Amino acid sequence: MTSYEQIKKDPAIKTYIAQADASMAALGFTEHSFAHVGRVSETAGRILQELGYPPRQVELAKIAGYLHDIGNLVNRVDHSQSGAVMAFRLLDNMGFPPEEIAMVATAIGNHDEGTGVPVSAEAAALILADKSDVRRTRVRGKDPHSFDIHDRVNYSVTSSELKIHKEQAAIWLSLEVDPSFSSVMEYFEIFMARMILCRKAAEKLGLEFKLAINGQELI
Repeated sequence: MTSYEQIKKDPAIKTYIAQADASMAALGFTEHSFAHVGRVSETAGRILQELGYPPRQVELAKIAGYLHDIGNLVNRVDHSQSGAVMAFRLLDNMGFPPEEIAMVATAIGNHDEGTGVPVSAEAAALILADKSDVRRTRVRGKDPHSFDIHDRVNYSVTSSELKIHKEQAAIWLSLEVDPSFSSVMEYFEIFMARMILCRKAAEKLGLEFKLAINGQELI
């Protein structure tokens, strides 16, 4: 049974993640490399673990998180679908059983806010983990005067925490935002669709999605 740690060490997968991020860099997008996929994989796994899902299902959510952006190697457009197809072949060649391949491919193919739907627990966990990874260190440039709106919003976030509150049956995304770089309104301007998808993902897991910025509950 191939583990998450083995997936992380696979040379081909490392190459695909690195090249996918290189393509994103060429297009001017924020960091989508090992820091991002590593954080997303660990968060997706933690969500299912805290909710009591079986260990192998937790591990498959982590694998989906680690592979979720490899489709950017092909093209940014429809990268979730191309990434799902790439993951299908990679996992099939590694000897994963069809039911596990299906779970991972379904999650990857549904993680993007343009076309994604939280059709499974793994897909829901991946959506929440991916869309909550907003942080200053994802911005590639160093000159704030050159930032576009995505850079400004990510750079303004000095801390980000996604936490399940079982007593509330809620999952909270708590952000600390430096308003000297971006306003809360700009955050919603570019992330509203993502937050709506997070709400649907939380509901799939039996939770309510909550967002707090600088200690103020917004949704």
